[in-house]
Amino acid sequence: MFKPKTKAQTTTLFAWALISPAAIYMLLIVVWPLVETFRLSFTNSNIGTLIEGYDYIGWANYEKALGGRKFPAIVNRTFYWMFLSVGLKMILGLIGATLLASNIRARGVIRALVMPPWIIPIAIGCFGWLWLYNGHFGLLSNFIEMVGITDGPFSFLAYKKSAFYSAVVTDVWIGTPMVTLFFLAAMQGVPRDLYEAAYVDGASRWYRFRRITMPQIMPTVITMALLSAIWTFNSFEIIWILTEGGPRGATTTLIIDTFKTAIFSYKFGAGATRAVLVVLILSVFSLIYLAVLGRVSKKFGYAGVVK
Repeated sequence: MFKPKTKAQTTTLFAWALISPAAIYMLLIVVWPLVETFRLSFTNSNIGTLIEGYDYIGWANYEKALGGRKFPAIVNRTFYWMFLSVGLKMILGLIGATLLASNIRARGVIRALVMPPWIIPIAIGCFGWLWLYNGHFGLLSNFIEMVGITDGPFSFLAYKKSAFYSAVVTDVWIGTPMVTLFFLAAMQGVPRDLYEAAYVDGASRWYRFRRITMPQIMPTVITMALLSAIWTFNSFEIIWILTEGGPRGATTTLIIDTFKTAIFSYKFGAGATRAVLVVLILSVFSLIYLAVLGRVSKKFGYAGVVK
């Protein structure tokens, strides 16, 4: 049996022993499923091939997915859904964090009231919005009818545009509290001496926010925007509970399309192809996002927050 001869060898073996559980976990939970999905994307695996076995068909699944008209439209819709939802979350989260960081009465109570949309299970929150959007007994339908916007009941989830934007509102409602709390934590970490010095010099609130708060919390803003974009891009529960991708595909994103293809249509190979494309698209988007924000940060004097 091998016995380490030097202290360096002993330290190396000890280090490998410490990281081996995490490494094995990553291999079994992340790497192996990803490799298996990539392999499956080159097959014609479906419900009919479970007994007889499937065949390798090369790039046929990729050519079919990328060559059709449906897939590019779904990609555009997914990015529009992501940018709109994340943009609203960032704006509302920044406004909310700024208000909560100020010296207002009952600040602790208000901070606690911000958290429920994030704390409660997503399914419970979505079912609540499902009732609100109902055209016959939903609160929103009754309200717009009462104020004269519509002549009768209006079902928000029955029409393409209203269903899409209703899903966006629900996603923003669920995700904004988390963004707000992260921004609030970052703002509380800004040294108070900076604000006091700027106040003594006569700087306005807007100047202090633009030249002190934003540069100091920019690392959190960049990280939160990227994480929120990835989570929103992969969002499944909200759309599925509200519309299941309808009406007429108006809310079908890449994740919904992947689920329908692999699970509903039992086309496992085609579904795996879409899953691989999702990984590739998100990877490219993340790299472009970080590169662009790196330039923007340097331009506006936030150098060092993106590396």
